[in-house]
Amino acid sequence: MSKYLTSPVPSTEMPRGIPYIIGNEAAERFSYYGMSGILFAFLTEHLRNAAGHPSPMSPEQAKEWTHYFIGAVYAFPIVGAIVSDWLLGKYRTIVFVSLLYCLGHGVLAVMDYPQLTQTEPRWLLAVGLALIAIGAGGIKPCVSAHVGDQFGKQNEHLITKVFGWFYFSINFGSTFSMLLTPWLLDHPSFGPAWAFGVPGVLMALATFVFWLGRHKFVHIPPGGANFFRETFSPDGIRAVVNLIPLYLLIFPFFTLFDQTHSAWVDQAKKMDCMVLGYTLRPSQLQAVNPVLILVFIPIFSYVIYPLLGRWFDVTPLRKIAIGLFLTAASFVIISAAQHRIDEGLTPHVTWQLVAYAVITAAEVMVSITALEFSYTQAPKKMKSFIMGVYLLVAIALGNFFTAWVNGYIDKQKALGSTILDGADYYWFFTGVMFATACVFVVFMRFYRGQTFIQGSDQQTPSFES
Repeated sequence: MSKYLTSPVPSTEMPRGIPYIIGNEAAERFSYYGMSGILFAFLTEHLRNAAGHPSPMSPEQAKEWTHYFIGAVYAFPIVGAIVSDWLLGKYRTIVFVSLLYCLGHGVLAVMDYPQLTQTEPRWLLAVGLALIAIGAGGIKPCVSAHVGDQFGKQNEHLITKVFGWFYFSINFGSTFSMLLTPWLLDHPSFGPAWAFGVPGVLMALATFVFWLGRHKFVHIPPGGANFFRETFSPDGIRAVVNLIPLYLLIFPFFTLFDQTHSAWVDQAKKMDCMVLGYTLRPSQLQAVNPVLILVFIPIFSYVIYPLLGRWFDVTPLRKIAIGLFLTAASFVIISAAQHRIDEGLTPHVTWQLVAYAVITAAEVMVSITALEFSYTQAPKKMKSFIMGVYLLVAIALGNFFTAWVNGYIDKQKALGSTILDGADYYWFFTGVMFATACVFVVFMRFYRGQTFIQGSDQQTPSFES
């Protein structure tokens, strides 16, 4: 007999374990966005060698490392989902990978003391990033499902309210961390050890609090061998075959979007970042995105989509198509700003602020819509697995492509050849995105899938008219 609850307690009230779960998620998002937000700046400005001397990476190398790391973070969720649903269950998976997460931050923090560790900082960098990628990737498919596991029939009406707070905690954690960690990184009294260490301490505290709640929340047992039989059913295989082409056309969005963590930071270093009398650090500009997300979601839900609905049926695939064109438009703005930098000017950071508004609107239409659409297209027993496939094919692949492009540019520079320099770099990705959006418009007319609704045994076809 299990010492933990294995099914929701009949109640019309909020489950007692929810604060422990949401607290853990807020701290994890603070940790991830804080360290990923300063990673490019650290690699290009603060990295040292084993002797303690400055040894920064080139911008191309730093972009390569940054996007391979982000790609790994989104490649691991499918592993975390399988391990959780097959062997360990969500609670034990979250606790285990959270400890790896804390260890990763510790490794990155001591990287700033090469004379003490007697280890090449780049080796410690690789180990620390790998541990955090496993931790973040392992948590990602488990936490939101763990929230849903806490509710029964009598209090299921509270799920929407809880997920609202859940999403708020993600954006609050990421906004605060993107403002604080760049300040810690650049402050002479703190530096990299504090910038990587503080999120790690917060993550350790959150893991402890999560452990304290173990007797308060529901632990759904892992499925064992039944997991594979249920996952790889005919409906499941059909869903994967239908969705992978869709994800392959979405991955260029993340190729562009996640460059707000790298190329946009690099560009902001050459801009006038004075805003309302305060000079923003280039890495802090990333905080604009989560703030705008909280503003844009209700605007799109209650204003933009109903307005567009007066002229055409606003289907999920049409939302994604519009979002892909908006993504290309955001990089047109960034490319134009880079042209001015190439001419020796110092454009104001307003260029990026406008581009952030456009690409965040695209995020609402592409990223959020794709997650919701994937959920409806996945059979009941495959919801978590399909989410893992989406994160792997769309987000991880998009970042791996960015990393590969920058690695190729760096190799060509070593051979004495300069390609995709200055504004040409951004125009290249603009062209990739625009071409993909055009292909997507054609593709969506041929998409044929099935919509699976929880609580119903009936499936309805999904297609664009």
